[in-house]
Amino acid sequence: MHIHILGICGTFMGGIAALAREGGHTVTGCDANVYPPMSEQLRALGIELTEGWGAEQLAVAPDLWVVGNAIVRGNPLMEAILDAGLAYTSGPQWLADHVLPGRHVLAVAGTHGKTTTTAMLAWILESAGLAPGFLVGGMPGNFAVSARLGAAQAPFVIEADEYDTAFFDKRSKFIHYRPRTAILNNLEYDHADIFENLAAIERQFHHLVRTVPAHGRLVVNAREDSLQRVLAMGCWSAVQRFGARKEEPGALRARGEPHAFDVLRGSLKIARVEWPLLGEHNQQNALAAIGAAEHAGVAPDAAARALGSFANVRRRLELRGQVNGISVYDDFAHHPTAIRTTINGLRRKVGAARILALFEPRSNTMKLGSARAQLPWALEEADLAFCHSGGLGWDAVEALKPLGAQALVCDSIDTLVARVVAAARPGDHILCMSNGAFGGIHAKLLDALGIDSRAGRADDRR
Repeated sequence: MHIHILGICGTFMGGIAALAREGGHTVTGCDANVYPPMSEQLRALGIELTEGWGAEQLAVAPDLWVVGNAIVRGNPLMEAILDAGLAYTSGPQWLADHVLPGRHVLAVAGTHGKTTTTAMLAWILESAGLAPGFLVGGMPGNFAVSARLGAAQAPFVIEADEYDTAFFDKRSKFIHYRPRTAILNNLEYDHADIFENLAAIERQFHHLVRTVPAHGRLVVNAREDSLQRVLAMGCWSAVQRFGARKEEPGALRARGEPHAFDVLRGSLKIARVEWPLLGEHNQQNALAAIGAAEHAGVAPDAAARALGSFANVRRRLELRGQVNGISVYDDFAHHPTAIRTTINGLRRKVGAARILALFEPRSNTMKLGSARAQLPWALEEADLAFCHSGGLGWDAVEALKPLGAQALVCDSIDTLVARVVAAARPGDHILCMSNGAFGGIHAKLLDALGIDSRAGRADDRR
């Protein structure tokens, strides 16, 4: 089969492309911007990429058009496909039809931590010799690719997104996966462009729960009231709770610091994790992965040992460089809760050293301003906070006013870089947070800090 993928450079659709190519299909695709790292991965697989949405791509004449959820009505190529009456489907539906049937699907859902937890779970199963297939919404450190088929009939681990499927299918993506094991990691209000309120997202999670069979397992964060409401709507599967703050019969919990902790079931120690990852959120992600892996036949102690060699996904507190004693990090955090937990994780690592937190409200939720009131809370552990306000329809200065002189708003990347460089001192940790490229700010900062250092100004700062 020849498939042509619209929106091929997104992490999910790029994963679909990789799976289809590995499965022997002819794969081509297009996107508005063909850029690395996904473009590099796809070209390495021999996939021909076209930049733009020109209707002349009808001449490609595939057997099936696979449409990403970024494609909207009015897109020239999509309109031409519709006018011609050609066969098309969504990425999740293609996956459900061609990859997932007959396999033990382990789906990782939640507002935060999906990519990291999916990568953890895939690595645990790989270490156990199960040769799983997987689709991760990022570049996992333990694998050379973001998606693979794995061995025939082996388990398949998938990042299960609650975002909509396509312009013609407004159900959440994860409805298509029909998992036997489902992690419900957490649940907060997000995706304000498609969900009216938290209750609407809870309803979609309920629909996911409805697809898990009676012999399946739900691995559920015990701390989340929203997830308890989801289960209260109906639950037909076994539930493994994790993250309970106090001893709870049967529930998994952690005892110790996030980098070295015992895994308890009730009061019984069943495993120990020692690894380089930071933050309580990663500790909770580990518990979820251990609980899900157990349902696939991997004992908790074996899962914990595998996590000791886990290499995190790119853009998760990733150190991009150091200049004059100043460290620059890149992180995918973009929701207020993720921003707060990321800063807290770095704080645990650096102690009293200064943290300069840079962020851009780039997601649809943040652009719409629905979570702006949470930003002071999200940033309060940082010593200084810098916001890139370009393209916002709300007043970032007003939103950050509770932070006082701790916060600064800039409407351009270059101005932001200049202000950060002026404020930075040796020993500082600069944390850049965005779900996009952030205008290449990491390289710009390292370059500017290097120039500043050579000019001898950094040593004069106090």
